[in-house]
Amino acid sequence: MKQWFLCKVKYQKEDENGRLKSVTEPYLVDAVSFTEAETRIYEEMGERVRGEFMITGISKSKIVDVFHYEDADIWHKCKVVYYVAEESGKEKKITNQMIVTAKNVKEAYDRIYLSLNNMLVSFQVPEVIESSILEVFNYSGNISPDSSELQEEVSEAVNPTEEVSEEEND
Repeated sequence: MKQWFLCKVKYQKEDENGRLKSVTEPYLVDAVSFTEAETRIYEEMGERVRGEFMITGISKSKIVDVFHYEDADIWHKCKVVYYVAEESGKEKKITNQMIVTAKNVKEAYDRIYLSLNNMLVSFQVPEVIESSILEVFNYSGNISPDSSELQEEVSEAVNPTEEVSEEEND
């Protein structure tokens, strides 16, 4: 199963005055294990950073979905809450973290609603904050506003699949 890993990378970066300064910046990587995340961040940063760099930390992220819009490059973390009915009839509260690119918090709020508008359950977005994540490296190479995995998860929780025998279909 796909997992997002937060990778912190330390390297020398040129500031506005042309001086080199040591920075540690966070990146989000789609991988199936810590080992794969480390391999992928080394590959990605090797193409982007001149000189030496060091991976100072890799941790599992609570982010479940990523929505990238081409016209913005600031990542915003959104807390999304929805309720699903359990077999017992009780409602279960689900809280997920997602990120979306936008120029500001209001646009991020609007975009997360737009990205999730086809969910089968109602949801709320109680929190949107600007993230320090600089870039997201998705395994497939393209991040789209399609939330197919989350849709499947919600759909299965709302409408569990039931096996139907051929006799019942006739």
